Amino acid sequence: MSEHPTGDALPEYAERVLDVAELIPAGRVMTYGDIAEWLEEGGPRQVGRVMTLYGGAVPWWRVVRSDGRLLPGHELRALDHYREENTPLREAPASAEGHLPRLDMRRARWDGVTGGPADAPAGGGGAHT
Repeated sequence: MSEHPTGDALPEYAERVLDVAELIPAGRVMTYGDIAEWLEEGGPRQVGRVMTLYGGAVPWWRVVRSDGRLLPGHELRALDHYREENTPLREAPASAEGHLPRLDMRRARWDGVTGGPADAPAGGGGAHT
């Protein structure tokens, strides 16, 4: 089992969530619900809780809300990563609060299988779109 930065062992579910987060290719994203479905366990809230508690050591910006909005409080850091990785974005209209873009979920969403590390590891769930 991996260790949390405090030296404590990670719960098994948390380790599995973080393993999936590390598999998401640069320029792609999965939603909290996609990861739960891929693992065939838990739900979006459980995945979100894991990412909140332990996600700092993995590419956290690749685990996102299903509506494509950037993570509140981390928008600018995430946006830097998205631009560096050429993650598809939809520019915000000038009337939008904060003028922050959203992720283009249709193009950025990773199905957990295609285009990933060795086209996904064994034990993964089905495709997600």
